[in-house]
Amino acid sequence: MNIRQPLLMFALISWMFAPSAAFAQKIVDTEQYKVNAITLVSGLSNPWGLAFLPDGRMLVTERAGRMRIIEGGKLVPAAISGLPVAVEHGQGGMLDVVLHPKYAQTSWIYWTYNAGVPGAYGTEVARGKLGGTREAPTMTDVQILFKLEPKTGAGQHFGSRIVFDRAGFLIVTFGDRGDNPNKGAEERAQKLNDHAGKSIRLTDDGKVPPDNPFIKTAGAKPEIWTYGHRNMQGAAIHPITGKIWTHEHGPQGGDEINILVPGINYGWPVITYGVNYGTGTKIGEGTEKAGMAQPIYTWVPSIAPSGMAFYSGNYFPKWKGNLFVGALAKQSLVRLTLDGEKVVSEERFFVNKLGRIRDVREGPDGHLYLLTDATDGALIRLDLAN
Repeated sequence: MNIRQPLLMFALISWMFAPSAAFAQKIVDTEQYKVNAITLVSGLSNPWGLAFLPDGRMLVTERAGRMRIIEGGKLVPAAISGLPVAVEHGQGGMLDVVLHPKYAQTSWIYWTYNAGVPGAYGTEVARGKLGGTREAPTMTDVQILFKLEPKTGAGQHFGSRIVFDRAGFLIVTFGDRGDNPNKGAEERAQKLNDHAGKSIRLTDDGKVPPDNPFIKTAGAKPEIWTYGHRNMQGAAIHPITGKIWTHEHGPQGGDEINILVPGINYGWPVITYGVNYGTGTKIGEGTEKAGMAQPIYTWVPSIAPSGMAFYSGNYFPKWKGNLFVGALAKQSLVRLTLDGEKVVSEERFFVNKLGRIRDVREGPDGHLYLLTDATDGALIRLDLAN
């Protein structure tokens, strides 16, 4: 270990636990703990994704097309330069960000973002290495690894989350793009020659693994891992089994949690537990169909889930193994207790107290961190209340 690493980690932990009267606090009683939601940084423009650098800094994406650095509890004024152009269009813009699992050796940072021109937008995946100075950070060695095709003009359902599995493969989730159903676009999630409504699987340098499930299927996009999804905005690797769990927005009702299995059809829009907006009429063929997977959990009515993390730290020991999900529509943090692959209980807290929760992450200190989706969005840390 580099001699500086223990010092840097000590500085990180000291800063994270340091109290400050300047930080706004909101205290709630949960079933196990009294918890403080401490606002560390405000003034973020619709923040979307969060990643922790090993030197104590944080990366945060803003939907408007920026990636920013938080250092010592403060937002570095200059956004990271050198990134491919991320276009803010409806729900799209700069989206998720993660580090390579062997970041100490590779220095690679991965992110998803909306790219394109009027009438042709879609999510892309890129990677790069953080360089420049503290005052003028820049992304170097940038490589665009993947481009969703075909691109369309819709302003919704871009996805997107990134997870590395235990074998080091890159799993990325995408929305169905929400195009005009009168033009048959609702079926995009069912088409194997279309990336929309899918998860994809790549090597860490963007190649297609030879064992992907549709690599030998005529006409299919070889990157596809699973299909039949509406809009996946949460993904996390189970800390024990290594399986990839995702959640996705339903229509009016029918938000889902799924466990991804390669080659499986998750049903949208043929089956769903939701209904059409406004009219409440049935979508597709009902809630079940042979050959299509059932979710392990649903929300009716919708909570509009975004961001997801399994808790494995020691700061909240009673929460070990729980799954945390941010909620946009219900403006709350949702805690799910699991028995294997079954959800056995649900608790919601901070209801309508923090705003729309866009992302949930476990930090290296064992605290939970939240991003709130607003033009004056915030980075929030959960502490035990005294």
